[in-house]
Amino acid sequence: MKKRERRSFDKDFKLMVVELHKSGKSSNEISRELGIPSDMVRRWSREFAFSGDTSFAGSGKQIMTAEQKEIAQLKKALKEAEIERDILKKAGQHLLQERPQIFRFMKDHQQVFAVEKMCRVFQVSRSGYYHWLNRKPSERELKNQELRTNILEVHRLTKFRLGSPKIKKELEDRGFYISRPRVARLMKELNIRSIVQKKFKVVTTDSNHGHAISPNLLDRDFTAPRPGQKWVSDITYVRTNQGWLYLTIVMDLYDRKIIGWSMSRTMEAHRTVVAAFKMAIQNRPVNPEELIFHSDRGVQYACGEFRKLLKAYRIVQSMSRKGNCWDNAVAENFFKILKSELIYQIPNLQYDQARIEIFEFIEIWYNKKRKHSYLDYLTPEQFEKSNQSKAA
Repeated sequence: MKKRERRSFDKDFKLMVVELHKSGKSSNEISRELGIPSDMVRRWSREFAFSGDTSFAGSGKQIMTAEQKEIAQLKKALKEAEIERDILKKAGQHLLQERPQIFRFMKDHQQVFAVEKMCRVFQVSRSGYYHWLNRKPSERELKNQELRTNILEVHRLTKFRLGSPKIKKELEDRGFYISRPRVARLMKELNIRSIVQKKFKVVTTDSNHGHAISPNLLDRDFTAPRPGQKWVSDITYVRTNQGWLYLTIVMDLYDRKIIGWSMSRTMEAHRTVVAAFKMAIQNRPVNPEELIFHSDRGVQYACGEFRKLLKAYRIVQSMSRKGNCWDNAVAENFFKILKSELIYQIPNLQYDQARIEIFEFIEIWYNKKRKHSYLDYLTPEQFEKSNQSKAA
């Protein structure tokens, strides 16, 4: 058999191949077009990335002294160590994972690092990697790939707000019934997570005013078997580039739905609690003498204007103890969710933008799409409709 002649390439040819690769052409595409191995294209690209213009010395190497050889060997060893360090830096989270995750990392980074070096760092065999690379995907892997696609879509559609428990519930709505740990593992592989919640500092209301204080009738019992039995309300502050925005909400504890809200630039009662209350009574019927309206001791809730409204609808007023935010914990928790999932995620928030974002958060996201663990992972709207159908 005639021995196959080995092709040789000069430096200019190699540099042009590297330029093609840098321009966006894949190594496989260049391999097909030029008739050279794809791993050679990747090797030349890596060599140029590390050595620049001194790459591709070819056969014209100068005769070196013993000292120069030692320096060259040390440089080579240092370069090898730097490459291994870079692999470890990028792949630190994969070192303790199973082989499929390691092999997936190697596949994604073979344009950057030599397969042989990655195999040495991960202590896996090249034959094992290429066997995995060329294998037919298993049924579970195909299922995982479908799940990854859906997880990414849910993550995007919910504006990156959900963790694995609620993503699991969203997947169930799509017909995927899998465990929460499996969802968490796939999210980790995809390097996604819910928005990191910042610490929410509760600022209690200044109750230093001359109005009467109502007793705490709610007494931290945040359950309600029917709508229109217990409403809670609170006011929070949102910083914008054009000054403060004051948000007032009224929530029905039956289904945790925000049934009334108002946004204003000032803290007058008619722009805050009165406006939110009027929206609430339009959205949900009142049970006279039975409905408890609970809030903190703020002057807006204690003033005569608001108390006249409550009296007109025969609603019983309840107030938290002085400086005790836990007496109104559900309303406080809503503001924690709002700020961690929305407000803290928007830099340089404009006043008009804040109004639109908060409106969308309450009416579209929180009331209609956000699943609540208290409601057995239903949204307030789903919970309300489900119980209406049961009652019918």
